[in-house]
Order: sequence, then C-alpha cells, then structure tokens
Amino acid sequence: MQSGTLFIRFQQLLPTKLLGRLSYKLSRSQYRWLKNFLIWIFIRLYPVDTTEMDESTPFAYSSFNEFFTRSLQADARPVTDNPSAISCPADGIVQQVGHIADGQLLQVKGINYRLVDLLGIDVAAEFDGGAFLTIYLAPHNYHRVHAPLSGSVRLVHYIPGKRYAVNKSTAQALPGLFAKNERLACFCGGESCPYWLVFVGAMNVCSISTAWSGEIEPGNARYQWTYADNQMTPLSKGDYFGHFNMGSTVIIVFPRDTVSWDPALGPDAELRVGQEIGYL
Repeated sequence: MQSGTLFIRFQQLLPTKLLGRLSYKLSRSQYRWLKNFLIWIFIRLYPVDTTEMDESTPFAYSSFNEFFTRSLQADARPVTDNPSAISCPADGIVQQVGHIADGQLLQVKGINYRLVDLLGIDVAAEFDGGAFLTIYLAPHNYHRVHAPLSGSVRLVHYIPGKRYAVNKSTAQALPGLFAKNERLACFCGGESCPYWLVFVGAMNVCSISTAWSGEIEPGNARYQWTYADNQMTPLSKGDYFGHFNMGSTVIIVFPRDTVSWDPALGPDAELRVGQEIGYL
C-alpha cells in the first residue's frame, strides 16, 4: 500500500470534528502563556516572515488565531495597477492551473473532478472551457485572501464536507479531494469579468471568515446566500476578501474565453498576493 493511501486511511480514522473543536478553542485562547507557547512553537517549526507583520512582535497578538490570520504592513503586498491583469488572491504555491474541459478541473496528473461538485451549483454552460487556478497555502504563508478583480459578491454557497489534508500527497492519492472537503464558494460579478472564488477547508481548519459576513462556523447543512443589488459587497482589486482560521486552499474559476494565464504560472510556482497571474 502506498504511503499516500496509508495517510488517507489514517485521516479517515481521526475524529476530525472533535479535533477541529479542540483546535478552535486552543487557537483562540487568550491565556498569555498558552498563546505565546503556541506562537513560539509555530515560528520555530515553520519559516514565518515576521518582518512584514502588522505587529512589532509575534507575541503582541491576543491569540494564536490572531497571529495566524494576521494582516501585514501596508506596503507588504503591492497590487498590480495593470487594469487588464488579474491580481493573485493569496500567498502560496500553484497546485494546478489550466482550463476546464468537459466540466472537469485537473486535481493532479491523471485525476480530475467536476466543477459542479466543487461549487455545488451547475454553472457548466458559462464556465466549461474556462480557466482555473488552485493555490495551496502552506502553514507559514500569509492566510488572508484578496479579490483578484474588482466586482461585487452576489452569491455565497457553504458546503459541509470532510477535512482531509490538502497537501500534494493527499491530492495525488484521493480523487475529488477538493469537492469532498468543506468549502465556501463565492460568486462575484466582476466589473470586467465574473468569477468564482472557493475557500477549501482542510484538517484543523476551524472556520472561514469573509469581509462582509464575518466568521462562518462549520455546520452540517448547506447554506446559500443570494444578495440583492442593494446588499452586494463591492470589492476592488486587491481588497481583503476573507481568510482561513487555520490554513488550506483557494481555487479561482473564470468563464471561458475570458482569461489567459501568465506563461510562468505552472505547478509549484510560488505566488504572492497582488502579483499579476493572468490577463483579460
């Protein structure tokens, strides 16, 4: 049995909901000794760049979650001013990039999954043949997500699911990983191009927060919010969109015949918020 398969079997045995609740409580504890210990351990395990934080020291944050979801100094992530460019929504690495074929996205070489399963909504008529990008956020990455284009949030779909790890080894061993995990699919009507931005949960992801509704805690039922014209949240390119309370994956999807990706954008390419990743 391959190591990736063994890891999945191990994950299936874990009480992920219980672990998620425990992680939620620990990460939000404001006991100084506990939150400082968690932060201290974390910055020794992972290469966190503490020089760009909005606080002078990691221990200035009130909880581990506040540190993990930290904002950055104002000039840390300049956003492209090219009006035809798509701004990178997250720090991380490219897991996959390409175009949707027959309603399917590439997870890893040899494994595809359906767009309708990812979004929980059938949008094949407009998005089949469209462009997609999957970004993996490692634990040390900046975990806030930003709008790739200007527009307004029109629909949000929360889909409960599993909490498998979303690293490369799990993606290679578990077909349909991103359509199995808990996720929040957000549809935005762009000023120049509509798009979907999907937050995909993972192991120990306690919740997802958005700029317009705050924290969305995990649940057992699907929810869908459709916003009227006077309720939509306008976002300019580069604006804060939301964040993971603990880390995971972001997938963005564009309609067909709208986007051409930057030729340098390939698997394992490193990304930073605000850089040009494609063009309209």
